[in-house]
Amino acid sequence: MKFIVAVAFLAVALAAPQEDKKPIEIVASNSEMNADGSYSFDFESADGTKVSESGNQKQVGAKPEEIGTVSKGSYSFTTPDGVVLTVNWVADENGFQATGDHLPTPPPMPEHVVKMLADLKAAGVL
Repeated sequence: MKFIVAVAFLAVALAAPQEDKKPIEIVASNSEMNADGSYSFDFESADGTKVSESGNQKQVGAKPEEIGTVSKGSYSFTTPDGVVLTVNWVADENGFQATGDHLPTPPPMPEHVVKMLADLKAAGVL
C-alpha cells in the first residue's frame, strides 16, 4: 500500500506543469581578494540586477585579537512592474544597516525627547 501511495505522489509531482525558466546570464563580473583580508566583488546580470560589495578587516573591540570583517555594498533589481529598487548597506561593529528610498523608516522623534537627549548630553550623562 505504501508503494502505491508513493507512486501516486510521484505521478502527481511529475504531471505538475513545469515552468521553463532559463538561467539569467551574468553580463559582467569582477572580484578581488587581497592578502590583508580586504576584498571586493561586483556583478551584473542580463535582467538588470546589480550587486556590489567590498570589505576589510578591522579591530572591532578593545583587544587586538578582536578583529572582524566590516563590509559595505549595494544591490539593485527591477520589480515586475518595472521599478528599479536600490539598497545600500553597511555591516560593521554596529550591525547591518540598510538604506533605500523604498524601505520603511521610523517616525520622527518627538521634540521633547530630542531636547531631553540634548540636555542629558550637555550634562555629561550621555
